[in-house]
Amino acid sequence: MRILIYSYNYYPEPIGIAPLMTELAEGLVKRGHEVRVVTAMPNYPERQIYSGYRGKFYLTESKNGVQIQRSYVWIRPQPNLLDRILLDASFVVTSFLPAMMGWRPDVIISTSPSLPVCLPAALVGWLRACPIVLNLQDILPEAAIHVGLLKNKFLIKVFTQLEKFAYHSATKISVIADGFVENLLKKGVPSDKIVQIPNWVDVNFIRPLSRENNPFRETHNLKDKFVVLYSGNIALTQGLETVVKAAAMLRHIPDIVFTIVGEAKGLQRLQQDCLNYGADNVLLLPFQPREHLPQMLAAADVGLVVQKKNVISFNMPSKIQVLLASGRALIASVPENGTAARAVRQSGGGCVVPPEDAKALANAILDLYQNPEKVKNLGYKSRQYAVEQYSFEQALNNYESLCYALEADEAIISSTNISNQEV
Repeated sequence: MRILIYSYNYYPEPIGIAPLMTELAEGLVKRGHEVRVVTAMPNYPERQIYSGYRGKFYLTESKNGVQIQRSYVWIRPQPNLLDRILLDASFVVTSFLPAMMGWRPDVIISTSPSLPVCLPAALVGWLRACPIVLNLQDILPEAAIHVGLLKNKFLIKVFTQLEKFAYHSATKISVIADGFVENLLKKGVPSDKIVQIPNWVDVNFIRPLSRENNPFRETHNLKDKFVVLYSGNIALTQGLETVVKAAAMLRHIPDIVFTIVGEAKGLQRLQQDCLNYGADNVLLLPFQPREHLPQMLAAADVGLVVQKKNVISFNMPSKIQVLLASGRALIASVPENGTAARAVRQSGGGCVVPPEDAKALANAILDLYQNPEKVKNLGYKSRQYAVEQYSFEQALNNYESLCYALEADEAIISSTNISNQEV
């Protein structure tokens, strides 16, 4: 089968949707399918085009059997609202040509965000007469409105109509959590159009490793320390100043060290927070190469998932699956009624504390520090749940089955149309 993945983010971007779409594309290739990816020049999370990709309008490359077709996007390091609109608009325009120039796909998988990608994906699907799977990683514009990123009333109307078009034009909509299903059903999306396929983690790559003789611990002088780790995006929705405040409350315990791994600009902001709160027990590090990720996760005693109060309930950070697979205890500082809280509780591998409550977070960390057997038990449950619920092979089976079913449906429709024409 020939599968086109239309995704703004892809390798070598280290976090978010990019690793997921990279693993999906390469996994489908290993199953014998032809896969090409239409994507942007890599720029996330630094929000500037990576070295080696600058000054190019189009670029086609290959990695692990996947044909990658990249196109230019308008990107600025500190984007305002207009820059964000131009970013989406530039990808909509520039990506359409390479999408059409390649072979005809049997199925298109389009990821959102970015929401405007539904426009060129729908046009390619219509011109090439092939079904579209809309893979929802977030629900826009609702999530952006909720956290205050989108306030302009006219743009809210535009994006709301765009959302309706995206759902209408998709043949199937794959969602990553049950909160997404509830949201779409309330908006009138037919239940038979929705398929729930949770995000995954490669449990063979991300796996429990020993804390002893750990290269990450040795490099950063963390031997014999109780390491509390956050790794990922540092943005408005995370509120990592809560972690810094919690660290300051525990600085009298020299064995506890907080490690925050993220993009340079976000780390600079947190560095000032550390100075303001006297949190000298916080280690700030840039993103690590992906091949070092298992060792970095294994260096932790506790992994953190952090969100602000105003994050919308259906948000499901992909780092949850990764932390669970690493066999580490989790503390989730997230909204009580949200999808993230539900996932952590269901796993049995961690605890949930109120968001933006530094004292509650500090107390939860202190409790685990004082109860090593509890940390061990939570880590065991984390790994077990990840293997049972979030394995990559299981997700790959689901996407492959979905694509085969759509291909079969399309063949039936085509056959029926031909028969009608003959009659």
